Amino acid sequence: MTPLPSFDLSGQVALVTGASGGIGRHLALLLAAAGAKVALAARRADRLAEAAREIAVDGGVAVPITLDVTRSDSVTAAVAAAEQALGPLTLLVNNAGVTVAKPVLDHTEADWDRVLDTNLKGAWLTAREFAARLVSAGRPGRIVNIASILGERVIPQGPSYSAAKAGLIHLTHVLAMELARYKILVNALAPGFIETDLTSRFLNSEAGKRLVGRIPLRRLGQPGDLDGAMLLLASPAGAYITGSVIIVDGGHSVAPI
Repeated sequence: MTPLPSFDLSGQVALVTGASGGIGRHLALLLAAAGAKVALAARRADRLAEAAREIAVDGGVAVPITLDVTRSDSVTAAVAAAEQALGPLTLLVNNAGVTVAKPVLDHTEADWDRVLDTNLKGAWLTAREFAARLVSAGRPGRIVNIASILGERVIPQGPSYSAAKAGLIHLTHVLAMELARYKILVNALAPGFIETDLTSRFLNSEAGKRLVGRIPLRRLGQPGDLDGAMLLLASPAGAYITGSVIIVDGGHSVAPI
C-alpha cells in the first residue's frame, strides 16, 4: 500500500509574524499542534505571551518575540532571538498586515505607507532575513506568505491593501524562482473573507451581509478553513509545490463581482 502523505511538522521550527491575533494566532497554534516549535512574533507582547501559554498548556513549544516588520533592525533581531530560543528556523509564515478602508481620494500618503510597509515591505524584509540564514547554513525551508483574494480582484475603498497583496503575490513568485536552487519553497495562501475579531464587525454589518450573499458557499470563512492548505504548504506533503497561490475563499473569486 502506498504511504499516505505526511502533514507532521515534528522537528520543524516556525516563525509566524502577526501572531498576536486573528489568522496569525490561529496558524501559530495550528503549526504547534502539528508538532512544530513556534516563535510568535508581533508588536503586542502581552497577547503573544498569552498565545504562547496556550500552546504550552497543550504540550507544545512556543516563545513570544516582539517584532516590528517595517524595521529591518527589528526583523534581524527577531529572527536571531527565535533561533536562539528554539533552534534553526525551517518555516516562515509572513502574516503581519494592516488595512485602511478609505476611498482612493481620501487615502493619505501616511495611510499608503503604513499599509505597504507592513504588508509588503515587512514580508520582503522578513523573507530576506530568513532565507539568508538558510542559504548560509545550507538548510532547506519553507516560506508561506498570507496574501488575499484582493491581490487578484478588488473591492472599493482598498487601494493600498489591494496593491500590497498583489505585490505580495508577485513577490512570492520571484522568491520561489530565486530560492528553489537552495531548496527553499515559497508559496502563498490567499484567503477570502475570514471572520476574526478584527473583521467581524464589518462582516456582520449590512454591507458585510451583502458581501456574504455573493460567496457561492453562502458563508464567511473561519480561520480553521485555512488549516488544510497551510499544513499542505508547510509539511512533507507539499514537497513539490513552490510558486503557487492557494485560494481559500468559498468560491468568492469565481463569483460575479
